[in-house]
Amino acid sequence: MASATDTAKPESGRRWWSRPPASRLGRLILALNLLGLAVLIVGALVLNELRRGLVEARIDSLTTQGELMASLIDQAATVGEPVPALDAARASEILQLLANPGVQRARLFDPQGQVIADSDWIANRVEEGVLPPARPRGGAARPESSGKPRASPGQTALRAEIAGALEGRRVAGVRRTDPSGRVVSVSFPIRHVQAVLGVLTVEAGDVDSIIARQRAALAPFILLSIGVTLLSSALLTSLVALPVRRLARAADRVRLSRVRSISLPDLARRKDELGDLTRSLEAMTDAQSERMGAIERFAADVAHEIRNPLTSLRSAVETLDLVSDPDARARLQGVIQQDVQRMDRLVTDISNASRLDAELSREAPRSFDLGRLLDELVGVYGATRREGDPEVLLSQPEGETPVLGREGPLGQVFRNLIDNARSFSPPGGSVRLFLTREAGITEVRVEDDGPGIPPENLETVFERFYTSRPRGSAFGGNSGLGLSIARQIVEAQGGTLRAENRLGEAGERAGACFRVRLPLRPGS
Repeated sequence: MASATDTAKPESGRRWWSRPPASRLGRLILALNLLGLAVLIVGALVLNELRRGLVEARIDSLTTQGELMASLIDQAATVGEPVPALDAARASEILQLLANPGVQRARLFDPQGQVIADSDWIANRVEEGVLPPARPRGGAARPESSGKPRASPGQTALRAEIAGALEGRRVAGVRRTDPSGRVVSVSFPIRHVQAVLGVLTVEAGDVDSIIARQRAALAPFILLSIGVTLLSSALLTSLVALPVRRLARAADRVRLSRVRSISLPDLARRKDELGDLTRSLEAMTDAQSERMGAIERFAADVAHEIRNPLTSLRSAVETLDLVSDPDARARLQGVIQQDVQRMDRLVTDISNASRLDAELSREAPRSFDLGRLLDELVGVYGATRREGDPEVLLSQPEGETPVLGREGPLGQVFRNLIDNARSFSPPGGSVRLFLTREAGITEVRVEDDGPGIPPENLETVFERFYTSRPRGSAFGGNSGLGLSIARQIVEAQGGTLRAENRLGEAGERAGACFRVRLPLRPGS
């Protein structure tokens, strides 16, 4: 009933980013998330380039028109020698002829930054804004009304642009106007030779429409990203959430309906982690079902084995009061004593067998010297040996024999094998243990001088409650669980236990031999 659990150790020396995810579901989730992110990134990059291209194209258009207008104003409206100046009236007329008020706005500033011409004046347009609250009649003037009025952010930006142009350089860009609009603006210095006579500012107020077109172009990317997200969510729900829910419901059925196994063949065929999980759950519940069946069979065998001595004991007790012959009473009392001994041995071995799984899982494997363990066991049998008992002998090579396992349960294995061999050995015989090592494997042979094992029973002897005693051996001395427990412990530690017969010179059985093979500690 013991089970072995394989634990996978993470690979050392490699970083998780040095290789792609080994998980199928992990790769799918990563790909779907990256797809939605890629749509947004591509859309943002494309629209950023689109916006930059539209703004730059607008600046180029305004630059071409502004350079032409500045050149004409310089040629036609410059007066005075040797100190040139700008004729405001003539410059306003030229601006009126060249400006296109319906599409853009052009303004002319003097060297002090004051407006001397504006295309909005020509189109009879004025700037609109919210007036401050009216001052109550007879009330005192507000503190903020005294002194120089505070400039708005739009006016500040315009003044900075004009100041840059008055320094003799062209200034272009997008600036915010009042109250919340944005314009593409280009300011040119009106230069006569080296003198800056004024500034021409040409601006277009269609930035908001450019941004609106940009947002409209972003809409397909947004919709595509939403669609990708919804599709990935649906795929993940279909591929992960729903199968996990099916597994949970199947586990609930096992728990509530006392079903012994989970069977989901469609999920078990999947080649991802959910398929691995389904197969693991099916294997786990199948193993649990087998264990439950083994427990039921064990309980039935225990009931059967206990019933036999109980029946004999009850019959002997009921007969004892009816028998008056001392010899007959003595024989019945001997039967009662043997039955009590047999039941005591049965209860002890059954208790050991029922605790075996818990003991094997509780004690962690560790390295120990198998030769030392056998030497200690042989010493104990030698110290407690009585006259006529078989002698226990050990032969082992020089040096240590390191194995990785559970020392306590393995000690129980060799005690069971030695006790079994002693019980079949004739008085004055011997039980011999041979320890050998070869190619990563160590083997312990336990030999006796008994009658041996019938060939057809070489495997049957490892079944629970199997007993086949030679004529004349003590009744009740064995429960039939010792060899079964021994094989279970050895197999739980990755070894094997088998039985065979020793043959004499004439080919007849000369005793039994049990071979225990265990893996040596890695690196030994």
